[in-house]
Amino acid sequence: MTVDTGAFIDFLRDFEGAALLRGTWGDPDWSQDARLAPVLVRSLQRFQVGESGDGRGLIAKADAAGDPVYAEAIRLFVAEERGHARLLARLLEAAGAPTITGHWSDAVFVRLRRLLGLRTELMVLMLAEVVALAYYRAVRDGVRDPLAADVAGRILSDELRHVPFHCARLRRSFAGASRPFRAVASALWWVLLTGAVTVVLLDHGQALRGLGVSPAGFAREVKVTFRAVVADVMWSAGQPAGSASEARSGR
Repeated sequence: MTVDTGAFIDFLRDFEGAALLRGTWGDPDWSQDARLAPVLVRSLQRFQVGESGDGRGLIAKADAAGDPVYAEAIRLFVAEERGHARLLARLLEAAGAPTITGHWSDAVFVRLRRLLGLRTELMVLMLAEVVALAYYRAVRDGVRDPLAADVAGRILSDELRHVPFHCARLRRSFAGASRPFRAVASALWWVLLTGAVTVVLLDHGQALRGLGVSPAGFAREVKVTFRAVVADVMWSAGQPAGSASEARSGR
């Protein structure tokens, strides 16, 4: 499906503005050491792998969608994700820990994302985005190390922008779908979300407990966010994308 040219101009400007702000603020103060619990180090290593993809497949699908504004916004989205990988790598370095080359959960996630077209990839990617919102909020609010809290807060501010961006594209992709089709797609999406949350809790549950977040509380937060995403994408399909600021504020 071809996206109307210019529909994502506000999101593109938001990405560009965020890039300018990052250039103005600069990096965290890497001269301070990070003191992190070993279980949190292992958790961050796995998230760092997930943030480090090159995004070539997603960019190619965005180019094929027919909207150069959207394609440019996707490139800036991918750049932000790679920036997250760099921040996490530097944080691990400050904690005296290496990065890892891969993890089975990320390999499965990437394979699933690349199965079909842009819509399927974005639906799978959205699972990671809503999980990331809850995860980085837990790190920011629960970790005692100031450098780790700073890094998590920076990443979280970007993730808050990513969710409405992807919602806007998915909402348009479902605009012509019948209600029964959207109902089936919603149900399958929820199945995938349940599986993703289960994997995260198995992999990161101990780290979350160390941050003061129970597995049940984490799952509940993810599901509340995802319920709003499904309602926006599936049952508001066909409405204008709106601005990134409106999407974030819930207006």
